[in-house]
Amino acid sequence: MLEDRILVSRLRRGRAKALCCIYEKYRDDLLRLAVSLSNDTAAAEDIVHDVFASFIQESRQFRLTGSLKGYLATCVANRARNANRARATHRSAPLDEAAGAISESWRPDRWVVCSEELHQVASALALLPHEQREAVTLHLQGGLRFREIAEFQHVPMKTALSRYHGGLRKLRASLNGEVTECDR
Repeated sequence: MLEDRILVSRLRRGRAKALCCIYEKYRDDLLRLAVSLSNDTAAAEDIVHDVFASFIQESRQFRLTGSLKGYLATCVANRARNANRARATHRSAPLDEAAGAISESWRPDRWVVCSEELHQVASALALLPHEQREAVTLHLQGGLRFREIAEFQHVPMKTALSRYHGGLRKLRASLNGEVTECDR
């Protein structure tokens, strides 16, 4: 958190390297979040790009009051929600392309072990109702607290918790209760 405050301070003073550090630090997590919420790798890349473009434009006025990752994740989630509305559909389609959003810094042997498990998890996640998928994804991949998820979804915190826990129950049932190596 202190590192993020320092980077934001440097960014506000116009240091481009600070933006590069922030981008490198959060790019993969934000891309996975965007893919999970939009079900479309190309749209997810556009969403993350747009979030960082807006972040650059607002950088001189930006004041970090909480978690930078949480702020950026909320921006990604809002843009994904808007993109989904623009497509005028909340279809649940398999996330076959989600594997392409995974960091390329993984070793090939780890990728081989996890690729099938990632496909199974992504497919199970895509089958969840939109609200549950959003709650699970925002908490696990976006790092948002349940209070933040509740505010984002415009529901009471107990509803956000219920959506999250209900989504996890459905994921476990869909995956036959198996905990994969990649979930740890």
